[in-house]
Amino acid sequence: MGAALVAVPTAWRLTRHAVTLVHELGHAGVAVLTGRRLNGIRLHADTSGLTVSRGKPRGPGMVATAAAGYLAPSVVGLALIGAVHAGWVQEALWVALGLLALTLVFIRNGFGLLVVLLAGAAVGLTAYRADPLWQVRVVEAAAWFWLLAGPRTVVELFSHRRRSRAATSDADVLARLTHVPAVVWNLVLLGLTLAAVWPAVDRLLD
Repeated sequence: MGAALVAVPTAWRLTRHAVTLVHELGHAGVAVLTGRRLNGIRLHADTSGLTVSRGKPRGPGMVATAAAGYLAPSVVGLALIGAVHAGWVQEALWVALGLLALTLVFIRNGFGLLVVLLAGAAVGLTAYRADPLWQVRVVEAAAWFWLLAGPRTVVELFSHRRRSRAATSDADVLARLTHVPAVVWNLVLLGLTLAAVWPAVDRLLD
């Protein structure tokens, strides 16, 4: 089920908004953890997004913040796989619901608000209404969705950078911060998101 949400074009056009949400939350979370001040998050109907934070314009914190977006779906996928195998499925749902509630404070546009409310409704219904077996199935499907969505969005980044002359992608930002070419950052992000799939496959084969 999770793989279909990534692989089927019709489904991906809808679920891509959820990926953008997690991508921007990745930027936001690392910004806060590295001492930056979070100003707001915007999600747009074309599946783009923007997270604005205030702090030092350069340095390790800014590099980590810029890199976090494309890695966030993989981190969420690994966390959910871990929650399933540890028996913490309901706890994972409550944590997700709490994070979505907190996100409402920082959303700065109407479409972003809609995406967060729909995501919260889906998580809330699963937490409140689904029986334990279905909760496990939903969280497992979500884990695979996030793990596979990570590499797909990085692959999309390659084509986006070829089409755009603006040089505003996360890879381009990382290139300006580190003087490492954007294509190298693109490859690093792809390698890390692909590597994140292996622990889930390994558990599946156990």
